[in-house]
Amino acid sequence: MDSPLDQVLATVGPRLRALRQRRHLTLADLSAATDISVSTLSRLESGQRRPNLELLLPLARAHGVPLDELIGTSVTGDPRIHAQSFTQNGMTFQPLTRRPGGLQAYKLIIPTSRAHQEPDPQAHEGYEWLYVLSGQLRLVLGEHDLALRAGEAAEFDTRVPHWFDRAGSEPVELLSLFGPQGERMHVRARPRKGVEARLNRQSSAALDHNPG
Repeated sequence: MDSPLDQVLATVGPRLRALRQRRHLTLADLSAATDISVSTLSRLESGQRRPNLELLLPLARAHGVPLDELIGTSVTGDPRIHAQSFTQNGMTFQPLTRRPGGLQAYKLIIPTSRAHQEPDPQAHEGYEWLYVLSGQLRLVLGEHDLALRAGEAAEFDTRVPHWFDRAGSEPVELLSLFGPQGERMHVRARPRKGVEARLNRQSSAALDHNPG
């Protein structure tokens, strides 16, 4: 019997096809907008390719819809956000935004039950900002291998191959903001040679200087 997650993912392909056809787009049009190959898009729509976050995020942005619309989160009359969390590769993602396009915010939990993985950096269009709430995060970014502790942040161009996982034996909780290419957090360093990674190790000092 299929798990609830498998049942949700099985509906993604037909929903993607219906959304594309409703917008009168060809697979080639969507491929040009997302930098995802036509063959991958076709396999996603037919159910031959399992959807993942790195494919669904650019698709949601291209269609101008919230991510949860692609995965079929139910909508109620309650105006408060009731975004449905989901698990991918052993990590739990809690959407914090419902706005179409633009920056998408998530709370991520990497539990101790998830076995440590070997780094497998991936690259895609976009820009990401990470802030560690608790635990210690290992971030592989291009040629850099970094350890971020609670209160530290990193932001980077996601066209640079990247990968992250918990660094220690404790679970990790973090915030992730993902946006289109060129849309960055207002706290940033100038990019150098197409790569930008900045650790913010001054959170406590900033709070001390701005007690409110």
